[in-house]
Order: sequence, then C-alpha cells, then structure tokens
Amino acid sequence: MRWRPAEWQLALPLGLAFASLFAAPLLLLVGVSFFNDERITQPGFGQWIKFFGDPFHYKVIADTLLLGAKAVFATVVIGYPLALVFIDLPSRLQRVLLFVIVMPLLLSVVVRTFAWIVVLGREGVVNQLLIGLGVISEPLRLLQTELGLVISLTQIEMPLMLLPLISVMSRLDPNLRDASASLGASRWRTLFTVIVPLSMPGLIAGCLLVFASATTAFISQTVIGGVRLIYLPLLIWQQSLVVFNWPFAAVASLSLLISVLSVIAALSFLGRRSSGNLHG
Repeated sequence: MRWRPAEWQLALPLGLAFASLFAAPLLLLVGVSFFNDERITQPGFGQWIKFFGDPFHYKVIADTLLLGAKAVFATVVIGYPLALVFIDLPSRLQRVLLFVIVMPLLLSVVVRTFAWIVVLGREGVVNQLLIGLGVISEPLRLLQTELGLVISLTQIEMPLMLLPLISVMSRLDPNLRDASASLGASRWRTLFTVIVPLSMPGLIAGCLLVFASATTAFISQTVIGGVRLIYLPLLIWQQSLVVFNWPFAAVASLSLLISVLSVIAALSFLGRRSSGNLHG
C-alpha cells in the first residue's frame, strides 16, 4: 500500500518556515525589550517604563496612526470613484487602466519616493504649475511637511486600495443597478444603498493594506517628511542604528506592532460584520 502523508505533515514545512522566519525573531524582539541596559545584561522593565513614562512617545504613536488614517482617507476619496469608472469601461480600456495601476508596483518604492522630491520641490512640477496659473506668487514648501508626505503616500499606496476594490466591484452583478433604477432609486441612492455596501469587503481590505503600509513606510516618511517629523519607524531607526539602544528600539518596535495590529483588528471586525450583514 502506497504511503500518503497526513495533512499536518504536508503543512509541517510551512509551519517550520513560519516559526523560523517570523515567530522566532518576534520572540527574540520581545526578549530583548526586557533588558534595562544597552549592553543587554540587566533584565528588567526599565525600557518599557522609560518609553511609556514619556508623553512624547504617546504623541509619536498618535502621529503615526494619524498618518495612516490620512493616507487611507485620501486613497479612498480618490480611489473609490476611479474604481467606479473602471467597472463601466470596456474590457480593452480596463486592461490598459489595470496596467497603469499595477505598473508602479513594479518600481522600487525608493525610486517612487525620490521622484516625489522632484515633483514637490520648490522648483518642482507642482509649484511651477501653481505659479504659472497665478494661484501662488511664491513656491510652497511641500517637502519635509506632513502635507507633502500624505500626497506622496496617496500615490504610492493607491494600487493597494484599487486592486481589492476593483476585484470586488468587478464581480457585482450589473443588473443590480438597473433593478435599483427601475424601482425609482436615483444614482446617488443606488450608490450608497447598493454599490457601497456590496463593495465593503474590498474597501475594508484596501484600507487594511494602505494603513499597514503607510504607518510603516520608513523610506517615504524619512525622505519626504524629513527628520523633523518623528514617526515610530524613524524613532526605531534612531534608537537601533544611531544610539544603539536595542532594548529601547525593541520596545518601540513592539509598540508599533501592537498599535497597528489593533487598528487592523478593528477594521477586520468591521469588515466581517459588514459581510455578515450582507449575507446574514
């Protein structure tokens, strides 16, 4: 009789890879955070007390989460209408637009971030266009500001919002809109009572991806925002590679992980609840 592996045996390589590449480093990070000194010789809660005893770090956590929320809001405002337009286009134009959406993902985020320096600089495209139109008389300061950072993150994270949205909205039955119109509903009522509820799983998935990526976008936060805007990824980099205080950097890393996962868990709960309301 030919031997056939059990299901747990088939999953064993994946489980070992997960344990070695994710769980083990995470446990090591937790262990390092419980040392009081930079040489990692004195166990204790000193670094946790130091981190959460300073109100400045609460502001850094709040600013990091708020940055992710602003990026999510901007990508939803721009991405949702674009997804609505996408599902009404002919298939040939959909393929072209899909290529335009996916193409930025083929480029390094470093390249895309540095391209925004050219766009947002004092002599950049935005300032030259506004001066040419007579909107402003002097160049605006967009680099090293949160406004410039949110603008760049909106473009960089936009594919992460559009792809789940388009995937869900493309599967919607087009007859639903005709049925709603035949019952006397206006386009806006059809949008908010039919299209938006049915596309909620894709919207929640896009919000999760954009929020997680924007709050941890160290390169964009550092290059566009500069060192004046302090977010948790920059704080972790300073403590680990400049100050070499690894226990404090571990505490900051775990704080970032817990705070981002808390928001993602809340969004996932809302997504499951909306899905349950639709199907239950």
